[in-house]
Amino acid sequence: MSQRKKAPAGRKHSRKGTSIFRQHKRSIVIIYTVLGMLAAMLAVNSVSLYARNQIYKQQEAELKAQIEEQNTRLDKLKEYEEYVKSDDYIRDVAEEKLGLVDPNEILFRPEE
Repeated sequence: MSQRKKAPAGRKHSRKGTSIFRQHKRSIVIIYTVLGMLAAMLAVNSVSLYARNQIYKQQEAELKAQIEEQNTRLDKLKEYEEYVKSDDYIRDVAEEKLGLVDPNEILFRPEE
């Protein structure tokens, strides 16, 4: 019977691991390449999304300003509506358009 020398256990594992690595080296390189490309695409897309987000934030601020402006306008219109319903408005319009005066009021006219 032939006698073989047994290699130490640690050395046998390293050869086996190295041969597996050699067999799958091409697959590992392809996987890393694909992962790198995906990471690059993710970085480019995140930059474009960030820019688009900034545009949307600016539009949101502009729309909020418009909403505030319209709310202020609405408040003024409500105040004017209340004024139109009052007797003061009727009196002011009568004086302005019809030239009416109160009985106790003295009217001064400029000399011609």
